[in-house]
Amino acid sequence: MNKVIIKEKPTADEIKELLDIAEKYGGVITIFAKCKVYYEGRAKSELGEGDRIIIIKPDGSFLIHQNKKREPVNWQPPGSSVRIEGNTIISIRRKPREKLEVEVLEAYSGIVFFAEDYEELALTGSEAEMAELIFQNPDIIEKGFKPLFREKPIKHGIVDILGVDKEGNIVVLELKRRRADLHAVSQLKRYVESLKEEYKRKVRGILVAPSLTEGARKLLEKEGLEFKRLEPPKRKDKKSRGKQKTLDFF
Repeated sequence: MNKVIIKEKPTADEIKELLDIAEKYGGVITIFAKCKVYYEGRAKSELGEGDRIIIIKPDGSFLIHQNKKREPVNWQPPGSSVRIEGNTIISIRRKPREKLEVEVLEAYSGIVFFAEDYEELALTGSEAEMAELIFQNPDIIEKGFKPLFREKPIKHGIVDILGVDKEGNIVVLELKRRRADLHAVSQLKRYVESLKEEYKRKVRGILVAPSLTEGARKLLEKEGLEFKRLEPPKRKDKKSRGKQKTLDFF
């Protein structure tokens, strides 16, 4: 099989064929098309007619890019399922229930790329390495701290590290490899408030970074949040990574 399959100006049936091939053999599909986008889930949104890039990955990730900015304008996470009905590509996320529909008005090109990539990005001094360091040495945050989950999805985002302190309180760690600013504090506040609302119990929020701006310090104090100074590791530690536990501590 060729590494790349290309269809110029594919019909709806040909797009379905590309989707089927990509699903069967683990290919990444990219469609250049004029389309409309509809989302329904935690909110509702509609994106009018325009030229966009649609990317569907083997793990279920579904991304829609405009011709500006680096972030997708709409997306679904890994684990979502994709199907096509007529000229509409539909992505469904089950928990929480979210539905993304892309009505293809005109397809310019469809490509399936059978990518083989088994490497993982190794960054020195990254937030991932900070997380590894904390899992290996939890007391660097405070005595008695127990990290339980990495990159834990919650209602309003993904928590870098979720754990408990020696009193059994929920602790949220927001990691920043560089100087933390107001945005980092606002992000941490959102996570803490979300977990308080969900579990109806005390939740502590700790911003972990090498330093923070004066504005961030003042906002932390105002919101009752905490700061822990921690420099990211200088070299990648090749010991086993801190693994997410399956224990339900709530």
